[in-house]
Amino acid sequence: MNERVDELKGDVKQGLGKLTGNERLEAEGKAEHDAAKAERELKGAANQAKGSVKEEIGKLTGDESLEAEGAADRLKGDVQRTG
Repeated sequence: MNERVDELKGDVKQGLGKLTGNERLEAEGKAEHDAAKAERELKGAANQAKGSVKEEIGKLTGDESLEAEGAADRLKGDVQRTG
């Protein structure tokens, strides 16, 4: 969730930079937004992969608890990546 706050702060800086004609502030805001978004998407992809692995291991071993935990992690990753 922290990445979302950083994305928003970047958007605000970028908007203020555009509004005031401050190219440096605009560029700083865009960079902050893009870095936070990339971090959020990376965490989401990691959770998707981790969840998929757990889910498949749970299916193969008949461990319903592990399978459900994996599905939850995978869904969490889906949500993180889409925002």
